[in-house]
Amino acid sequence: MKQLIFVVEDENGVCELAQRSLEEAGYAVRTFSTANMIQDAEDRIPSLMLIALMMPDGNGLDLCRGVRDSRVLATTPVILLIPETAEHHRAFALDCGADDCIIKPFSGRELVARVQAVLRRFNTAVGPSAAEKTDLVIDSSAMKVSVRGCEVPTTSLEFRLIEYLARHRGQVFTRDLLLDAVWGDMEFVTPRSVDACIRRVRGKIEPDRTTPTYLKTIRGVGYRLDAAATLRLTGNERCNCLACTSAPRSPRNAHSTDHRRKSSSQA
Repeated sequence: MKQLIFVVEDENGVCELAQRSLEEAGYAVRTFSTANMIQDAEDRIPSLMLIALMMPDGNGLDLCRGVRDSRVLATTPVILLIPETAEHHRAFALDCGADDCIIKPFSGRELVARVQAVLRRFNTAVGPSAAEKTDLVIDSSAMKVSVRGCEVPTTSLEFRLIEYLARHRGQVFTRDLLLDAVWGDMEFVTPRSVDACIRRVRGKIEPDRTTPTYLKTIRGVGYRLDAAATLRLTGNERCNCLACTSAPRSPRNAHSTDHRRKSSSQA
């Protein structure tokens, strides 16, 4: 049976390109021009959802949150389609539970490649042997982390960092993105605060912290979690990171935060 992909996009040209490219790649596609389609998704349960950031009758970020709040759709991969003029919303999109973002305009080839990459990552995480290969088990309701079957103590900050990276396993995050997502508006933090927390986390989860195999450093960019992780959620629970439990900051506020960090790092 073909994997079903939902495309939620009101721009006819973008919607037609996505449908044609995905169908040629062997996927079944259903298209929607409205954000009011959660019930349809719960009835059909697509393998992946492509959601436009901006819709006439709603915000793509709100729809993404609705998917994550749904008991039926909570684990469905989501890719947000973001206009080039709104690229600064990429971090907000990931904070709201999106698995990836594609900047419009895009080519059909790029779209198919991104969809395949997300599905491949998702299928690896939830495949039949995933439970046997899980390195981390993260219980969001109890704020507990188990590594290879053994529970390890974490501070609330360390837990938020691990949970956030696990929700976006395989994605690379800069220090500034992690500061926004995990530290939020905390005072007197700099990119070095991320490095220090990463070191502490590695000391608790890595078999050998001198040669990390789970929490990787991507030189010149930031950090990426490669460990196979299982997230245990209850009910309509969301991520505990500050970015997901508070309203997103506007670009203006984000700029002010960046200025504060730069000032702190220069002090």
